[in-house]
Amino acid sequence: MTAIKTYPNQMTDTHLLVNDFDYVQPVTIEDAMALKNQHGDALRARFLAGGTHLLTMLKIERDNPGMIIDINHIAGLNGMSRTAQNELRIGPLTKIRAIFLDAFVRFNYPALAQACGSFGSTQIQEMATIGGNVCNASPASDTVPALMVYNAQVILQGLAGERRLRLQDFLLGPGRSDLFKDELLVAIILPPPDHAAASAFYKISRVSADLAKANLAVYLVRQDNIIRECRIAFGSVAPTVMRIGAAEQFLHGKEFSDELLVEAGKLVSQAISPIDDYRSSAWYRRQLAGVMVQDAFRDLWQKYPLQDQVGPTLDHYEAPSPSPDGASPRYISKGVRQKIEITVNGVKRQMWVTSKELLLNVLRERLQLTGTKYGCGLGECSACTVEVDGKPMLSCLLLAASVNGKSITTIEGLQKSSGELDALQEAFIEQAAFQCGYCTPGLIMTIKGLLSENPAPQEEDIRDYLKGNRCRCTGYMSIVRAVFSAVEHSQSHP
Repeated sequence: MTAIKTYPNQMTDTHLLVNDFDYVQPVTIEDAMALKNQHGDALRARFLAGGTHLLTMLKIERDNPGMIIDINHIAGLNGMSRTAQNELRIGPLTKIRAIFLDAFVRFNYPALAQACGSFGSTQIQEMATIGGNVCNASPASDTVPALMVYNAQVILQGLAGERRLRLQDFLLGPGRSDLFKDELLVAIILPPPDHAAASAFYKISRVSADLAKANLAVYLVRQDNIIRECRIAFGSVAPTVMRIGAAEQFLHGKEFSDELLVEAGKLVSQAISPIDDYRSSAWYRRQLAGVMVQDAFRDLWQKYPLQDQVGPTLDHYEAPSPSPDGASPRYISKGVRQKIEITVNGVKRQMWVTSKELLLNVLRERLQLTGTKYGCGLGECSACTVEVDGKPMLSCLLLAASVNGKSITTIEGLQKSSGELDALQEAFIEQAAFQCGYCTPGLIMTIKGLLSENPAPQEEDIRDYLKGNRCRCTGYMSIVRAVFSAVEHSQSHP
């Protein structure tokens, strides 16, 4: 009998990055524009911001760039501020979760905050950027309907100077925008808040961490029982997110009534052009849109705000650039390894990585930190969750080169030097909050992020924060109990 030769377990290539590319980190807007202008056609260069969409497209081979231009090291593109005209200026690298949590945005632009809160999983919110979501030009975008009812504009900077466009003029079709090959989105501008207006965002989807069957943002100004002004924007019902001008004009200046809303719903259903896909049928979307707009107006009418409210101020913030002044663009040519330095579980590590290596693979295969699990590979199960600079992120959607200089914590890093488990790990054991255990490290790392953000969460906070973590073995009640047990322990052992 011939002996069967065995090999060490190795990860398969399923959902990994098949094609190779050059990777570059420009440190100025001018560098980024020049690179895109020079290589946009020949190498199909793509900008990398959050990367949650781009990396997925690369993995399923829907995109094959020869160069990735990582713009995260450019100063001035991350954060929010007030302009001299009292507008809200949002940098394109501002994370979706940062916008959702901002008190000023929640008070003055509630539809935008709600849209950001409905955006995918918590991990995706921590990684994805507002600029990336806009420039992807997805018909199912959550943030775009909200931005559109606030009459948002985009500022585009290219080699020929700046352009300022209305958001609805910027979006041309599925995945298509009016962005020239040498241009970069440098800001999203929202007009000063109108405290006489109410606004909200609504979404219908199969599960909470999913793209919408249909989503809707509504902006309403009421005077007694008259609709003085309204704006309606729908997503996932046409080739682009669209304002429903016919319904807006029909409602303008009329007395509010259920009969009026029924007619407006009919106009909405007639104006949209939905498609059949695996999330929903066109027929259902058409029926749904008409009902959604009626429910939204009834909801806003009941919640109409007082006009003398005083909200929080905006704390201007801008994340510092990771690159020192005068730094040169950092290149990693395809097929060539370059050194990065990361801190993993408190230990500084120097690693030689290629342009297409993923953080997940570096952790599992190079550092043998196999507690970080490989699941879907596409950011949908969250089994690969780790902390990056204290935030829960998906290591399957992070290029190793992009985390240079950052601090990474895996499930192995929670154990104390004495050998004791973290209180949250102990709570999972005590409450039997696992079965097969495969998804458990991702759950625990996600919950660490929750407790850092909210030390005393309610059950709805826990369930919402975990909406992207898939566990097929247990119900989530034991997981919720484990979180409460860990909270109780932290309060009794400060």
